[in-house]
Amino acid sequence: MAVDNGEPPPSATVYVKNLSEKPKIPALIEALREVFEEFGTIVDIVAKKNLKAKGQAFVVYDSVESAGDAIEELQDFDLFEKPMSLAYARTRSDATVKREDDKEKFEQHKKHRLAEKERKQALEAANQKPAKRPATDGLAERPAKSAKAAPSAAGGLVPDEYLPPNKTIVLQNLPEDYTKDNIAIIFSRFPGYKEVRTVPGRKGLAFVEYEDENASITAKEETSGMTLGENVVKVTYQRQ
Repeated sequence: MAVDNGEPPPSATVYVKNLSEKPKIPALIEALREVFEEFGTIVDIVAKKNLKAKGQAFVVYDSVESAGDAIEELQDFDLFEKPMSLAYARTRSDATVKREDDKEKFEQHKKHRLAEKERKQALEAANQKPAKRPATDGLAERPAKSAKAAPSAAGGLVPDEYLPPNKTIVLQNLPEDYTKDNIAIIFSRFPGYKEVRTVPGRKGLAFVEYEDENASITAKEETSGMTLGENVVKVTYQRQ
């Protein structure tokens, strides 16, 4: 029986880390292309400038063999005066799935990737703790009973935009004259639509339920930030 050592299985995508953060993204991608193209046909290179993705990139080849050769030959290769650390990526890239699978499987892959991203964001937001304020001399002298902490949204309450996916999405800031029928016309065009629910006495708010999580993910991704009339509608998942 094979033993799982925790390492990702071979794939056509190389995960690159320990990259220098000094060059701009276009220059970094160009440098990576020049270094990695020696080992095969490159389908895509992904590098982002957000804080968590700095110093990392993904090089997507058209074959697993090319990725393996690159990892073997370029491990610890200096790029911008830093040794690269290389490994197979843990998941297939969008470019690989699009090239190898049909359109339906590619869309499912994207939905699952987005759902996983939102789950991670929700978990991170829930784990964030409010920063401790330094005590002043005056506060330090007060009895402990009088130093009650004010409620804080950062103390475990996940912001709406980071809630994990589920079957129901919440619409906020709808035009006040929008009825259930108006909303249904927009959201029933997505597969898996079940119903729209409104709250008596609460204008601008509605809930749209779908048959499963994948259906609601599609609807949310397609309608987030849409404008109805003069209102920019906020689209989030329902808080569980």
